[in-house]
Amino acid sequence: MIYSKMPPAVLVFAGSDPTGGAGIQASIESITSAGCHPVTVVTAITIQDTADVHGYAPLDHEIIIEQARAVLEDIPVSAIHIGMIGSADAAEAIHSILIDYPDIPVVLDPILFAGGGTALADDEIAEIMVNLLLPLTTVVTPNSNEAYTLSPGADSLDACANSLLDYGCEHVLITGTHNSTANVVNTLYSADSNSAIRYEWDRLPNTYHGSGCTLAASIAAQIAKAEPINVAVKNAQEYTWNALKHGTRMGMGQYIPNRFYWTSFNQSKN
Repeated sequence: MIYSKMPPAVLVFAGSDPTGGAGIQASIESITSAGCHPVTVVTAITIQDTADVHGYAPLDHEIIIEQARAVLEDIPVSAIHIGMIGSADAAEAIHSILIDYPDIPVVLDPILFAGGGTALADDEIAEIMVNLLLPLTTVVTPNSNEAYTLSPGADSLDACANSLLDYGCEHVLITGTHNSTANVVNTLYSADSNSAIRYEWDRLPNTYHGSGCTLAASIAAQIAKAEPINVAVKNAQEYTWNALKHGTRMGMGQYIPNRFYWTSFNQSKN
């Protein structure tokens, strides 16, 4: 018997990464691995290798809008994942789409810098993020550096989270890979709760290309499958940690996560 149940669709706004390690390619793999269907809107074309981004060209905001509307008017979308935005015009374009589809949950990865350090967002994009996108966001996933950048004046990560929640998003997951702790500690803060949830993961020995993209896209996929936020966040972290653990150094820079690690693992057990 053939079953034809439609998988949940996740709409991705992100830049294209020619290495396949980060960006829209990472989101496609993460969403597919979770059993969902990725539908994609390219926001920028990047020039990058596994070490760093060497340049990028943002797409025109009208093309971004037309891509998104073509998909949204055709396919029911269960969640939206936003990665690299590329330009202030693109940020405003994404905002206009979110306004028209207020019932779709949104996961925002506030990408400010590439893993190699190159800036991928200027002050104007960051301002639009906090003023226009965060109020429409279900979960925002900054690393600790991004959290401080988006929360001027905050003197702790708790204060950063409260500042981001004050902008109107529902949940903030601050990741701790950039902190000098023995293990990686990620913390989930929620507007409807006075207590935060801490998740602790063994720190892996390498650096990884596309880890943040993998996590945010995976959270969006879990939400698309109607998982509660705390379950979605936990499942996505477990998936991301395993994808990183099984990653390989395919180039001369960072490791690329193996987002289909579970297929090779299952084959090795047979």
